[in-house]
Amino acid sequence: MASQTSAPAEVAPMSSSKAETTEATSIHDQADLASKNTGLPCPPKQKSWLARHFSLLLRRDRQAQKAGQLFSGLLALNVVFLGGAFICSMIFNNVAVTLGDVWILLAALKVLSLFWLIYYAVGTTRKPHAVLYRDPHAGPIWVRASLVLFGSCTICLNVFRMGYDVSHIHCKSEVELIFPVIEIIFMSVQTWVLWKHCKDCVQVQTNLTRCGLMLTLATNLLLWVLAVTNDSMHREIEAELNELMEKFSGNETNTCMCLNATVCEVFQKGYLMLYPFSTEYCLICCAVLFVMWKNVGRRLTAHSGAHPNRPPFRLHGAIFGPLMGLLALVAGVCVFVLFQIEASGPDIARQYFTLYYAFYVVVLPAMSLACLAGTAIHGLEERELDTLKNPTRSLDVVLLMGAALGQMGIAYFSIVAIVATQPHELLNQLILAYSLLLILQHITQNLFIIEGLHRRPLWEPVLPDVMEKQDAELPRRGSLRELGQDLRRASRAYIHSYSHLNWKRRTLKEISLFLILCNITLWMMPAFGIHPEFENGLEKDFYGYRTWFTIVNFGLPLGVFYRMHSVGGLVEVYLGA
Repeated sequence: MASQTSAPAEVAPMSSSKAETTEATSIHDQADLASKNTGLPCPPKQKSWLARHFSLLLRRDRQAQKAGQLFSGLLALNVVFLGGAFICSMIFNNVAVTLGDVWILLAALKVLSLFWLIYYAVGTTRKPHAVLYRDPHAGPIWVRASLVLFGSCTICLNVFRMGYDVSHIHCKSEVELIFPVIEIIFMSVQTWVLWKHCKDCVQVQTNLTRCGLMLTLATNLLLWVLAVTNDSMHREIEAELNELMEKFSGNETNTCMCLNATVCEVFQKGYLMLYPFSTEYCLICCAVLFVMWKNVGRRLTAHSGAHPNRPPFRLHGAIFGPLMGLLALVAGVCVFVLFQIEASGPDIARQYFTLYYAFYVVVLPAMSLACLAGTAIHGLEERELDTLKNPTRSLDVVLLMGAALGQMGIAYFSIVAIVATQPHELLNQLILAYSLLLILQHITQNLFIIEGLHRRPLWEPVLPDVMEKQDAELPRRGSLRELGQDLRRASRAYIHSYSHLNWKRRTLKEISLFLILCNITLWMMPAFGIHPEFENGLEKDFYGYRTWFTIVNFGLPLGVFYRMHSVGGLVEVYLGA
C-alpha cells in the first residue's frame, strides 16, 4: 500500500513541471499572438550559450582583423612619410640630403621587403592550413603578364644603368653599382612571388603577412615617387650630349665623359626608352599587393568562385568592330614606326609631330562616339543592374577612375600652356584639339565600361524573377518529375530567347571589340616609344624642365596603366553582352 501511495506522490512533481512548461509555452504563444494582433514588438528570445559563444568569437575575430589592418596601414603610412621627407629634402636641399642618402634608405627597405618575400614564399605559405582559399578574381592573366613584362623591362633598365655607370667608372664611385644590383634581385624575387601567390587568402600569421605586404607596397610606392621626381640621370645624359657638341666646336669642359661613345649611346638610348616601365611596374605591384592585403584572413564561400558557365571569348559574327579596330591598329603602328625612326636622329622634324597628333585627333572622336552609343544602348537594354556587393568590381572602378587622372592631368596642363602662348599655329591647334578630345574620350569610356560592368551578364544561369516564380509554384508541384520537366522547359525558353544576337547585343560586341583594339594601339605608342609630350618643347619651355618632367612622369605611366586596365574591363563588357 505504501508503494501504491508513494507512486502518485512521485508522479505529482513531474506532472506539475509539465504543467508549468505547457503554461509557459501557452503564455509565450499568447504573447506572440498579442504582439501580432497589437502590432507591438515581441519580447526578444534568449540565444543559447553556443550561439552566444560563437557570435562572440566572430566578433573578436573581426576586431582582430580590423586591428591588424589598422596597424599595418599605419606602418605603411609612416614608411611613406619618411621616404617622402627624404625625397622632398633631396629636391629642395640637395646639399644636406643627397640622392645617395635616398638610395641608401630605399636599399634598406628593399632588403627588408626581400627578406619578407622569401620568408612568405618559403615559410608562411607552406604551413598547415595556410592557404585554404584562393581568390579567383584577383590577379587575372593580363595583370600577371603585365607584371612580368614590365618587371623584365625594369631589370633591363637597371642593366643599362649599370653599363652606363661602368663606362663612367673613372669619374664615379664604385659604390653606386651596388644599388642597381639590389634592385634587380628585389624585383626578380617580387615578380616571382606576386605571380605565384597573388590569389592567396592567407589564414596563418595574418598580422605579420599584413605588415610585410604593406612594407613592400610602401617600398614600391617610394620607388615610383623617386622615379617620377628624379631627373638626375636625364640631366647627366643631356649634359654629356652638350659636352660632345662643345668638344666638336673646340671648347673643353670638365663634364664626366664616357670612355666609349658608341657603347654609351646604346646605354643612354636603352635607359631613356625603358625608363617609363619602372614607374609602370611599381604601380602594378602596388595594386597587386593591395589586393593581397585585403585578402589576408578572408574566407570565401562556396559560391564565390569563378563562373562555371562563363562563355569563351568568341567573335560571334562581329565584323565592323574588329575591322575598324584593325585599321586603327595598322595606322597607329605606321605612325609609331615613322616617329621612332625620326626620333633616332638628333632632332625631330615638325611634320612628324603633326602626323602623330593628327592620328590621335582622328581616332579619339571615333572612340568617344562609340562609347556614347554603347552607353545609350546600355540604357535601352532589358538586363538588370547587378547591385550585389563585389569588392573586385569596386576596385576595378576605382583603378579605372584613378588611372584616368594621369593623361587628363597632362592634357589640362597642355591646354593652359597653349592658350597662354601661341594658340594659332597649326601644331599647337592640333595639340589643343588632342588634349580636349583626350579628356572627352576618357570620360565617355569610363561611363561605358562602368555601366557595362554593373549590368548582369547574360550567361548567369537563372534570373531572380525565375527563381521567385519557381519558389511560388513549388507547393503546387505534384512530383519531382514534373518539377524537373518545368525546369528544363524554362531553361530551353531562356536559351532560345538569348542564344541569338539581337541588334543591341551585336552592337555592344562590335563597339567593345573596336575599343579593345584602339586601346591596345594607344597603349603601345606611349609604352614603347619616345614621348611627344616631352619632346615637342612647348610645355617644357612654358613650365620649365623639372616641373614638366615631373608632370609627364606622373601622368604617362598612369595613362599606360589606364589603357591596359580598360582592355580588361572591355573584355568583361564584351563577354557579358
